[in-house]
Amino acid sequence: MTESGQKFKIFKFLKIVASSFLIAALLLFTIASIRTLSLDVNVGLQLARWEKTNNLSLVIDHHQREELLANFKEAIRIRTVSFSEKKSNTTALLQFDSLLRKVFPTVFSSSLVHHELVANYSHLFWVQGSQHDLVPYLLLAHIDVVPASEADGWEAPPFSAQEIDGFIYGRGTIDDKSPVMGILQALEYLLKKGYAPRRGFYIGLGHDEEVSGFKGALNIVRIMKQRGVQLSFVLDEGLAVLDGVISGLQGPAALIGISEKGSATVKLSVSMVPGHSSMPPRETTIGILAAAVKRLEDNPMPRLFGHGPERETFEHLAQKFGLPMKFIMSNLWLFAPLLGRILERKPDTNAFVRTTTAVTMFNAGVKVNIIPSLAEAYVNLRIHSAQSLKEVLDLIQSTVGDQRVKMELVDGFDPLPVSSADEKSFGFQIIKKTVLDMFPTVTVAPGICIGNTDSRHFKDLTNDIYRFAPIWFKPGDAQRFHGINERISKKNYEELVVFYFSLIQNCDIQKLPEPHSSVHEL
Repeated sequence: MTESGQKFKIFKFLKIVASSFLIAALLLFTIASIRTLSLDVNVGLQLARWEKTNNLSLVIDHHQREELLANFKEAIRIRTVSFSEKKSNTTALLQFDSLLRKVFPTVFSSSLVHHELVANYSHLFWVQGSQHDLVPYLLLAHIDVVPASEADGWEAPPFSAQEIDGFIYGRGTIDDKSPVMGILQALEYLLKKGYAPRRGFYIGLGHDEEVSGFKGALNIVRIMKQRGVQLSFVLDEGLAVLDGVISGLQGPAALIGISEKGSATVKLSVSMVPGHSSMPPRETTIGILAAAVKRLEDNPMPRLFGHGPERETFEHLAQKFGLPMKFIMSNLWLFAPLLGRILERKPDTNAFVRTTTAVTMFNAGVKVNIIPSLAEAYVNLRIHSAQSLKEVLDLIQSTVGDQRVKMELVDGFDPLPVSSADEKSFGFQIIKKTVLDMFPTVTVAPGICIGNTDSRHFKDLTNDIYRFAPIWFKPGDAQRFHGINERISKKNYEELVVFYFSLIQNCDIQKLPEPHSSVHEL
């Protein structure tokens, strides 16, 4: 064959390849464009005809508003601090018990409500329903708070419940006394109006959630298991209504947590014979351990965006973004790696992408002229839903790559199961309906909690656990969570009361309606 003939054949082959790539690219673009235009996962049951429940309405007058805010402020002033698993302010917990009995007399005296103390300081309420074949649900919250000091730079003392510009400041205003008081306040109003639920439900108030809930929540679970209780769903704290927090999102979004990341605390340690600083060895315990820690920071856990429930979050929110993000989020089957690389650039969104690694404690040395015999570091990890605790530990071991560094698991657990969030999901759709009835312009989407709650202890009692309270977060508010200047607006606290007042009644339907329209996936 002549040289010109060979060149012609090569040219013809390259032309066919280029045409095939062009056709494939056009096909992918066409599919992606159709999905971008048609994928609206927010329609669902929103327009469906819901079973009538004859809901009572709640109009809070001036006197009630003053009373409920005064009760809430009194709750914030009680220092129900959990310092550790072994140390909490039990005097304050008893004081809080007295407050609940004083300000919610109907809840504690109603023949429909059975109340019991659990582990001395936690509370379990059973509100009896008239229709016994309807599976009950659980509203969960916790009484305890993390420590806070005015010296940290609070604008108002952290246990003062002081008002500034329409906000109530204080530890627990967000986490988690607003749901505690909001749930009981809603029930108090309902009972006073003569309400009797069709679907029975439980209210659980733990007293040690901030130190893992091993006394409060776990004992509530034990009691419920002994009684053979199975739950339709659990609603606990967790995610919130984000307004202006997600860059590029048009309008606020209510994220309902359908899972939690797993958690692990790992201790790394290096031991060797101590010595005098005047004759240092080539490597010290501190140097060896510091190098190991640096390797962990330089080699983060693998990017897993799109392999967990965070994918659903962005698909639900896609229609509220402008181009090109709308196009990208509507087609995560194609663009998940690209979006993952974008999200990992910032610490707050990097948490959605992977198992996070944080070195939180480093201990070594007792004197400036002694080479220490022991150096220790503690690493806290929040485990992505697509990984297991064992996989994470194996990766730490291989990344450290030094047999002189001993690794010990202090505590840890796998990511929580993912709860349902489709149109047949009773709990998710009831929460969503309640949110949309109150805030029609809000986009509702499933989300994942990067922290942990008491709800994880209830996974044997139900398949569906949700983490959400209608607390509004503006830019910067997330940092108030366990930080300084924790606060909630007076209006928002009132909205919490109305939310639970409506949610309890919305649960009285026997079954969900048929969807008005459905999403057709390609």
